[in-house]
Amino acid sequence: MKELNELNLPEDLRYTEDHEWVRTESANVKIGIDDYAQDQLGDIVFVELPQVGDKFAKGDEFGTVESVKAVSELYMPIGGEIFAINENLEETPESVNSSPYDDGWMIEIKPDDPAKIESLMDKNAYLEMLKG
Repeated sequence: MKELNELNLPEDLRYTEDHEWVRTESANVKIGIDDYAQDQLGDIVFVELPQVGDKFAKGDEFGTVESVKAVSELYMPIGGEIFAINENLEETPESVNSSPYDDGWMIEIKPDDPAKIESLMDKNAYLEMLKG
């Protein structure tokens, strides 16, 4: 398990209490689980994601991540419609461990209200939450 100072938490992302990250890319938003979450889960062996076109509200469960240790639910940081899913995770779920912010992204959404992203935690606020 990593120490807090060893975590890779990019400055340009927003974070949730459930350990999802959000990255704005033009009009859409990419979402995945952060370095802390993948580290706590251990080796990820399966990722279940929704279908393109599905709509979710903030806080809705949109999928699950299965590791050798546990199954964890994935929650929507903000509401929106699924624009794309990372189909590569079907064959290489371990990408979430090795590259949670790049190859291991999970979904891309069209947000209902892009301004809601600002209500999520920045890196410093997220680190303070992890410190407890």
